[in-house]
Amino acid sequence: MRHHIGNTAAVCAVAVAGLAIAGGAQAPAPPAAGGSAVAAPTYISIPLEIAVNRSAADVWKRIGKFCDIGEWLRIPCTITSGKDGEFGAVRSVASEVLVGKTELSYTYTQPVRDGRPYNLYHGTLEARPVTPTTSKIVYTLFFDNSMLADAAARDADRARRITQFTTALENMKILAEGGTLPPAPARGAAPAAAPARRHRQSARA
Repeated sequence: MRHHIGNTAAVCAVAVAGLAIAGGAQAPAPPAAGGSAVAAPTYISIPLEIAVNRSAADVWKRIGKFCDIGEWLRIPCTITSGKDGEFGAVRSVASEVLVGKTELSYTYTQPVRDGRPYNLYHGTLEARPVTPTTSKIVYTLFFDNSMLADAAARDADRARRITQFTTALENMKILAEGGTLPPAPARGAAPAAAPARRHRQSARA
């Protein structure tokens, strides 16, 4: 009886060892040095919005195409893959991919790049109804800022993005309300001061 129990224990020990070896063989390998995975991400969001004296449907018709970003952010934009407004469309701006949409919104992301930490950058642009004739444009950025050097660098990055996208929202408001954008500043120059009318309803974080 003791001999039988001993044999059984030995067989079990061998089986457990085999499972451990098999499990170890199937475990995922750690990210290679210089890979895109981030060990300890710190996600933040930056919500911005601006009031518009037009219905949400009219606003979206004017500024809601995926490559309309070229007009209101004043940068070149072409659709490099797919069709503007459809899932999976890719625009030339940072190779951004349209990954979500509703009747009055879309969400995009930036792809993983070799040798760079992936910050999961996403942006959502939305025309949100307020009344039948008024609305607001809501722009929300979401990303991981853990790869920046320190708190000061993260604060500076956030401030830079707020400035850039507040200007974009102000431009969208002008276009949606039937106005014309002022001449674009020279590349690298500070943008011209916005008219007082635009400052009164500037975007807020």
